[in-house]
Amino acid sequence: MSGRPGRRAARPVAAFLAAALAAAGGLAVIGGAAVADAAPLDAHGQLADPALQARYEHITDRLRCLVCQNETVADSDAELAAELRDEVRNLLVQGKSDAEIYAFMKARYGEFVLYDPPLDARTVFIWGAPFALLLVGGAVIYRVVRARSKMPLDEASTPGPT
Repeated sequence: MSGRPGRRAARPVAAFLAAALAAAGGLAVIGGAAVADAAPLDAHGQLADPALQARYEHITDRLRCLVCQNETVADSDAELAAELRDEVRNLLVQGKSDAEIYAFMKARYGEFVLYDPPLDARTVFIWGAPFALLLVGGAVIYRVVRARSKMPLDEASTPGPT
C-alpha cells in the first residue's frame, strides 16, 4: 500500500509537466509563426527585396506622423511612427497594394494620416475657401473704390476766402 500514494502524487506532477511541455511547444510554434510573419530584413534593417524597399520608402514618405504632425512617418523618431513603419512593412510583405495600405491607414487613423489627402468635395472646399474669400474681398474693395471715385469732392476741403 505504501507504493500507491506515491504513484498518485506522481501523476499530477507528470500531468503538470506534460501540460507545461505542450504549452511551451505551442508557444514555440506561435513564436515561430510570428517570426515567419516578420518582414525579411537585410543587415542594414531594410527589406531584402529592393522593390518592396522602394515601395516602403515611398509609402512612409506620404504618411504623416500623428505625434509630430509636421513630419512624415519616415522622418519621425516618435514611437508611434516606428509602429506605423512596422505596420507598413508587414502589409507590404503580406502582398498588399499601395492603395490597400493607404486605405488601411486612413480607416485606422483617419484622413489626417495621409500627407496628400485625395481630392474630394471636402478638400476642395478646404483648399478653395481662402481663394474664394480673396476673390470676394477683391470684388468688394473694387466696388468700394469705384463708388468713392464717382463721389464729388468735399467742398470744405477747397481753399476759400479766409
